[in-house]
Amino acid sequence: MGDRRRIIAILLLSAPLAACIPASAPPSRPAPPVTAATPPSTPANAALAYDDVSGGDSAPTWTLQPVTTNARQVTATGYTVRPGDTLRAIGEMTHAGSEAIAMENDLAAPYTLVPGQRLRIPAGLYHRVAAGETGIGIASAYGADWGEIVTINALTEPYILRVGQRLRLPAGARPLPPKEVDVAARAAAFTLDIDDITTGSQPALAANKAPAPASAAPRKPVTAAVAMPAMFTGRFVWPVPGKVIARFGPLAPGKVSDGINIATPAGTPIHATANGVVSYAGDQIAVYGGLILIDHGGGWVSAYGHAQQIDVQRGQAVKAGDIIGLAGASGQVQTPQLHFQLRKNRIPVDPLKQLPAR
Repeated sequence: MGDRRRIIAILLLSAPLAACIPASAPPSRPAPPVTAATPPSTPANAALAYDDVSGGDSAPTWTLQPVTTNARQVTATGYTVRPGDTLRAIGEMTHAGSEAIAMENDLAAPYTLVPGQRLRIPAGLYHRVAAGETGIGIASAYGADWGEIVTINALTEPYILRVGQRLRLPAGARPLPPKEVDVAARAAAFTLDIDDITTGSQPALAANKAPAPASAAPRKPVTAAVAMPAMFTGRFVWPVPGKVIARFGPLAPGKVSDGINIATPAGTPIHATANGVVSYAGDQIAVYGGLILIDHGGGWVSAYGHAQQIDVQRGQAVKAGDIIGLAGASGQVQTPQLHFQLRKNRIPVDPLKQLPAR
């Protein structure tokens, strides 16, 4: 069991998450129990995906599932549109991604094509998405940066991949060798942060399926893609009482905080800052310990770190003020506190400019 935890930690916790670490942060203490299960042993070619964990009421947690590295190298070429062609069908024929073809040819939705139209097919390495694969799982399988994949494929909310979609991979991406055993090298090739989880954790859906609706009280772990709010409603409220001990922005040379830290006694209830849907609840990122992410729609996402207890699960609908967990000192902090972030369209913003004055 100890070896498993060490392997998972190295693979998952190599993220550039200095956002809430002081310049001379001491080693982290063991995180208290949260709603996460210990993943199975790690195959060398595994990649991140959601899986249904055992234990009945346990929330979904990160597990290591294999991603078939089926990427094909496509050379730059041209294609003449025929009657009945669609952009997606052309992608299938050329093995290039329809999003990449649209960008290469300055096409905009609804991507109307005209017979005889000449399209440029961009060169690149393209991965064909399989059922249930996640964006960050695919990135991990190729040692690539998920944020770069989002950018070069012009992916937007709700960041749900479709089965059969062809993702263009960054230059230098490569399938990690199945026999590769250098865990440290794999960790160095892949990092994970809050933005990755927010944009790349939804499992891929078949074209004829819709995301699962959010529920106020899911009866079992939600492992499918979840429908997130279409727009933000209401206003933000403070997640916990207490003094702000670390502000948004520069902390020290080379250290920047993407949020604020609020000192509060261990066991203090953590409240949802606004209406939304839980997109992540777990403890697999060491810096933050117990971590909850809530999607509020309209590009707004809130993050709550260092929780000693998590009382919600992925896919759960919450209202502003609902208790989602208890504050603590999990992760890389020594005193009870809450690390709180607000992000708008993937960009961290200063929570103090969004929360009511007090």
